[in-house]
Amino acid sequence: MQRLIDTLGGLYELARLGVITGFRFKGPYWTWRLHTAFGRGYPSRWETLKSILDYGIWIWRLRKR
Repeated sequence: MQRLIDTLGGLYELARLGVITGFRFKGPYWTWRLHTAFGRGYPSRWETLKSILDYGIWIWRLRKR
């Protein structure tokens, strides 16, 4: 049950971050985030989505404390 709550919270935090950045995914923040997260190469689509969700869950847990 806790994993479900964390996942929903992570999705909320990702949506919140999207609103804050105006959903400009090619903007400076998202470009910087992709380069710092993945460096030169990108993993597979599944691994990318999983790592993005893990990032959202991490934000959720940090803000929850």
